[in-house]
Amino acid sequence: MPERELAQHLDVGRPLLREVMKSLAMLGFLNVRQGSGTYIAKADIRVLSDFFTFCLSQEQDVLEDVMQARMAIECQAIRLACERANEADLARIGQWLGTLIDTLTDPEAGGRADFMFHQSIVAASHSRALTTLYGAMAELLQRSHVQRRVTTYRNPEIVRVLVDAHREVFLSIVAKDPDQADRRLREHFAIGDELRRRSLIETYRGAPAKQIN
Repeated sequence: MPERELAQHLDVGRPLLREVMKSLAMLGFLNVRQGSGTYIAKADIRVLSDFFTFCLSQEQDVLEDVMQARMAIECQAIRLACERANEADLARIGQWLGTLIDTLTDPEAGGRADFMFHQSIVAASHSRALTTLYGAMAELLQRSHVQRRVTTYRNPEIVRVLVDAHREVFLSIVAKDPDQADRRLREHFAIGDELRRRSLIETYRGAPAKQIN
């Protein structure tokens, strides 16, 4: 449809229409081809992820909110993974479990391995909707994993529980037991949150008080 007709159809001015079209093209929603026309572009998860990250980053306490969404997605994904995961999926999850164990003293690499372990579980669900939603939160989730590792990697109790919890989650997928997998994953989230809270309390209790002049 020509620009003039589209502007009349939408009841907007042509300058405004041009600006909107330009913005949509910059976001990747439209594909402008010189001499041919403007077409709706193929959906790109990176665009959704960037948009999602930008919007949520404006909110306070966003990571806690994202964690709740993450739990909802992963708990459904792990049930599907127990039914649908193939040998390649299991190998990938196991590989990231091994990397997670090898990087326990490195918050950056360990946080990424932790994120990739969980992302591989979601991918093993073979659910396009769940993987798309999870992918849209990927940057925020990976940031959360790294931040949590920074506050906990020196605590041997948390490290031990971290390894045991991830191993049990993996084994429950291998066993194709969705109820156990769901339970192990929820326990992992709950225990991890409790240990992180205790670690923060111990850290602040052990910090020297500021001198009062």
